[in-house]
Amino acid sequence: MRLIHYRDIVSKVADMCQAANYDLGEDVIKAFQNAQQTEKSETGKMIINQLLDNAALATKTRVPMCQDTGVAVFIVELGQDCHIVDGSLIDAINEGVAEGYQTGFLRSSIINHPLTRQKTEQYNAPSVVHIEVVPGDQLVLHMSAKGGGAENMSTLKMLKPSDGVDGVKQFILDTVKVAGPNACPPLVVGIGIGGNFERCAYLAKKSLFRPLGVRSQLPDIAQLEEELMQEINRLGIGPQGMGGSTTALDVKIEIEPCHIAALPVAVNLNCHASRHKEAVL
Repeated sequence: MRLIHYRDIVSKVADMCQAANYDLGEDVIKAFQNAQQTEKSETGKMIINQLLDNAALATKTRVPMCQDTGVAVFIVELGQDCHIVDGSLIDAINEGVAEGYQTGFLRSSIINHPLTRQKTEQYNAPSVVHIEVVPGDQLVLHMSAKGGGAENMSTLKMLKPSDGVDGVKQFILDTVKVAGPNACPPLVVGIGIGGNFERCAYLAKKSLFRPLGVRSQLPDIAQLEEELMQEINRLGIGPQGMGGSTTALDVKIEIEPCHIAALPVAVNLNCHASRHKEAVL
């Protein structure tokens, strides 16, 4: 049994929260650079250049690349042979989020009550934590700073099996059309298919943690990702909704088995920054 100390988790999470907001991922930068070469609109090219300049400035000055520094979302791979000492895993993550956001001068966006709008006592916490128990003795933290604009345009629908692939694709395209400029394109489109009502939403979120440019290991799903990428980019929404051929930087799909009478589909949109970090303890 391997012991992992509470304070080590707090410190690592605090660092991740700041790095996610200050440093655009190399996978996203590469996707922007590729888009510079393929974008057909001069306005679109200008906006992509501005997004790259903004990212470079954020890294250099250690300030957030966007004023919406997001809700901290974690997918945690907890090795079954490791044990957290001096406190609980969830408490350590939330303390790390509060510490990282407050000392990093990142905006606190979390409210305690969705109707009264009362603020939480912890700075930008609690976070959203999903735990998956896996073999081994490591603790792997996947973190995303998920902005409100893109999250607000995300959708879920319980399709009929008879809707088939064409119905799935149409629902996804309709979601991106309705989102338009509100989700801060160019987007990373996360899709969950299968499971049940709540599980397909989790799958859509989980897909966004996969690095840009990495396709599904299932050949038919990888092909569907490519097809959707092409069709979304033909919508003409473009960077920041100003028109162009780069509406999506990538499309990610995760699937799971489901009931014979169901075809759940969730679309979780990520803004152009697609802020995500990973740490292993």
